[in-house]
Amino acid sequence: MVETLSRDTKNETVTLSTGHRVELPLVTEARMTGVVLSADPLAARALLPDGLTPIRLTPGRAGVTFLCVEYHRIGRRGEIEPYNEFGVLVPATAGSGPPPYASILTHGVSGYVWYLPVTTEPAKALGVDVWGYPKDVGDITHVDRGSERRTTVTVNDQRVIDITIPRPPTFEQTRSSVSYTIKDGRVLREALTLDGDVGFWPYSRVTYSMGDHPRGRQLKSLDLGDRALLRFAADAEFVIETGEPIESR
Repeated sequence: MVETLSRDTKNETVTLSTGHRVELPLVTEARMTGVVLSADPLAARALLPDGLTPIRLTPGRAGVTFLCVEYHRIGRRGEIEPYNEFGVLVPATAGSGPPPYASILTHGVSGYVWYLPVTTEPAKALGVDVWGYPKDVGDITHVDRGSERRTTVTVNDQRVIDITIPRPPTFEQTRSSVSYTIKDGRVLREALTLDGDVGFWPYSRVTYSMGDHPRGRQLKSLDLGDRALLRFAADAEFVIETGEPIESR
């Protein structure tokens, strides 16, 4: 059972249910590789909570983003041990109605965080306690072969996904995006910033296969494309702001 989050509002310091203390906004150092695939819009909408609408990234298609992350530092002083992470996001925006069209470069790596397994219990507590990220603890490995990174995700001894993503060229830049989560029954919006070596590459093939984990089986039902709408990579400082309820915006 997750304990109540203790917050020092003056110093923006939070105490997690594990006893770890971290400052917000959370400042991390991370190596990321990701891909955006096209998805059936009705299936994508079914993954979203009320208050969010999937973004149309191509005519008639929504998207799903896979994000493979290797954290090197968590917190300004490394308050939590480094860990690995795999994220499944549905590019979305606040509101209802027909799916809006949006640029994949600006919205492909933003969206509702549908699943976020990690490799340690403190990493799980950090995401769940502060933002309500849907984290499980599992085995996540990243293997680099030249410019490619292969990520394998297993949770509860069931494979979720194997995915190999060629990393695109990167250059120094700052990029902003958002994530949406559910905490205490409310949809929160978190501002995200990447500052470092970041790169994007459109329309290319990636290799992936889903496993027998329930989340993997559910991903199979999304009619995901076999060609990436966008590949991206980063070696950068990654900052996550505190969550803000979308109804207050």
